[in-house]
Amino acid sequence: MWFVETLRHTPALAVFLTIGLGFLFGKVKIKGIALGTVTSVLIIGVLVGQMNIDVGGPLKTVSFLLFLFCIGYSVGPQFFRSLRGDGLKQVLFAVVVCVLILGASLGVAYWFGLNPGQAAGMMAGASTASPVVGAAEDTVSSLPASASAIKDMVDAIPVCYAMTYVFGTLGAVWLLGYVGPAMMGGIDKVKAMTRELEKSMSPASSNDPASFNACRPVAFRAFLVDGSGMDTPRSVTEIEKEFEKLGRRITVERIERSSNSERINNISPDTIINPGDTVVLAGRREMIVADNDWFGHEVPGVDLLNIKLQDVDVTVSKHCKIKTIRDLFDQEWMEGVDIKSLKRNEIPLNPMEQTELRPGDILELVGMKKKLDRAAKEIGYADPVTLATDFVFVGLGVLLGGLLGALAIKIGNVSVSLGASGGALVAGLIMGWLRSKHPTYGSIPKASLWVFNNLGLNMYIAVIGIASGPSFVSSFAQVGPKIFVAGIIVTLVPLFLAILIGHKMFKFHPAVTLGCCAGARKTTAGLGAVQERLGSTVPALGYTITYAVSNTLLIIFGIVLVLLTA
Repeated sequence: MWFVETLRHTPALAVFLTIGLGFLFGKVKIKGIALGTVTSVLIIGVLVGQMNIDVGGPLKTVSFLLFLFCIGYSVGPQFFRSLRGDGLKQVLFAVVVCVLILGASLGVAYWFGLNPGQAAGMMAGASTASPVVGAAEDTVSSLPASASAIKDMVDAIPVCYAMTYVFGTLGAVWLLGYVGPAMMGGIDKVKAMTRELEKSMSPASSNDPASFNACRPVAFRAFLVDGSGMDTPRSVTEIEKEFEKLGRRITVERIERSSNSERINNISPDTIINPGDTVVLAGRREMIVADNDWFGHEVPGVDLLNIKLQDVDVTVSKHCKIKTIRDLFDQEWMEGVDIKSLKRNEIPLNPMEQTELRPGDILELVGMKKKLDRAAKEIGYADPVTLATDFVFVGLGVLLGGLLGALAIKIGNVSVSLGASGGALVAGLIMGWLRSKHPTYGSIPKASLWVFNNLGLNMYIAVIGIASGPSFVSSFAQVGPKIFVAGIIVTLVPLFLAILIGHKMFKFHPAVTLGCCAGARKTTAGLGAVQERLGSTVPALGYTITYAVSNTLLIIFGIVLVLLTA
């Protein structure tokens, strides 16, 4: 058949066919639950592999190393930041959960007599930790065994992964969304406690008229100066102080003179505003749209509002002496700069004037470039706005990681090392953290990071699926129903214990406990189920740090599992 022969002659086409169909079917939801792109790509790859297509070569390794480096790069800053301060408790919890997963996987491996490949594939699927597949394959390939035995174990990894992944997802959703709240006093009690926590974090209202929601968009509006309080010329400082008396932080950004249509762009505190002038005011939307009759009425001002603004992320440094949002806005260098959003450990916060600023917080600032540069220098450092990826940083980073992973120590007859995959992950963690400290180099834009992560992992999974396709049926028959039972145990037992430990021993808030469990188990679907059941995003406060830790630790534990079952 022409189509099959073409794919055999150009195996790269088979990989793209697998990725395309995998992403397509991975989006299909049944009762709100999607199979997921990784599992879907693997299944499609197995089906395509029935055509006996040879996809050899370094493609699989290259794509997986790129994926692992970028995973480390993404979570590196929050991973190292979490090792101190408030995040340390969540780090320890994530370590405990990962140890529980490793222990359960090791126990069922001995109980059911699973070989290293079967055990690693089962652990990867039951804990929905897809990167474990690649790390385990590298380690299995280095074991002192015959070529045929190595091939059988490597072929078993994707089979066991595919057979346990679905329940790994569905079981986590059920346990976290339904059983978890019941274990902590019932869904009604957990919901009530979550609402109380939300109020303490972000008050819905405040008696102080100066309080504001800094996550809402910044507005620039034009006004004709003809109000009752503007019958005589007044300075910019006087006008801004009048707004402050009303509890509104508003700045003057541009003026157009009524006498000669002159436009004044460089505004100083002493600049005079005359009756009849048209003025651009900037501030929080809720500040701008309030009663402005004393100043003037709003006009379209289309040409005058043609202002070039920038939107830049600024990381708060440890040298910044500002304690709260209110203190921040009291600074002279914040004139003309507003906050669009605030993130802490990748979690969007809804800051009020009393919200504390912490080192590592990311403020999204809006304003003119000159004013933003001045403010960013005082707060910390700005993330350079660029669409270009620093491939020198990426290429050398993966190389150094691979060399690190190649270093091995002998334990008995077994050579123990991180392998190229583990080394790439560690290099990504370190270089991502270094980049957060010195953002002038090593840029990987978010869009590029998304492509590298998704394409890297799924291309690797596609190659595995195609390569294992011919032997999939025989491997499936070999593991039989025992792998389903093993997967169910590894899915439910560690997660059940994690909820008890988080609630009883670590004393987390119930909603945060469920978020921590979802992060430590790397189940985004589980987090979504919890947030939907509670009607709140509070569980996400426990997700980010634990996800960063487990994303790293489970890959290493996958290597450990192979060595312990060898």
